[in-house]
Amino acid sequence: MQPETPTLAHTSAGRAPEPRMYRVVAERIQELISQQGIRPGERLPAERELAGSLGVSRASLREALIALELGGVVEVRGGSGVYVCESGASPATVPEAGPGPFEVLSARGMIETEVAAMAAKNATAAAVSAIRAALLEMERSHEDRSSNEQADRNFHLAIARASGNTALVGLVDYLWRQRSSLWHRLKEHYRTEELRKTTLLDHRAIYDAIAGSDPVAARSAMRAHLQRVNRTLAGGS
Repeated sequence: MQPETPTLAHTSAGRAPEPRMYRVVAERIQELISQQGIRPGERLPAERELAGSLGVSRASLREALIALELGGVVEVRGGSGVYVCESGASPATVPEAGPGPFEVLSARGMIETEVAAMAAKNATAAAVSAIRAALLEMERSHEDRSSNEQADRNFHLAIARASGNTALVGLVDYLWRQRSSLWHRLKEHYRTEELRKTTLLDHRAIYDAIAGSDPVAARSAMRAHLQRVNRTLAGGS
């Protein structure tokens, strides 16, 4: 098995942008569909088998499958598998959906853990109240996914504001705006009810650490939360 090599999308003088990893993997999946003669309506190999044959992580595989679903090449059926659509029998253009969800989660893991620690050091009483208000709104809107998503964003931005660093507020806001159609479809297919419930507990732990002025606990609680999200969406890989 060849090791997975992440590919970054960037430009430099005289150089074309490199394709994102999920686009590379998506193209390889299309090649596999063609080479193995998998016809429309037929199911692709199971995730673990497919990831192994392509030499990629299940996280990268899932991103690629979602990109192909958005492009109308495959259909992801929860609990059943991934099936080739009518257009999947011939090459199709994989849509560009910005940074992959796991790229964004990785960046958030590096940045928001330290933001939480800074918030625990610097938060004013008003800032702590703002974080608590967002947390309570998340708990109230637990069954309303749209409202809950907004409350979740408000919670993380309130923590960034509590850090006392406006540059970090802008950075956290930027990362949240990278939650593209790829992210939302991935979450739609793979987020579990258990994750929804534990997210509330995670957020409560983050809030308690910040309200208690405990940077070590705040950093640890934020890291645990983001790692849990990553694990669930990546299928435990």
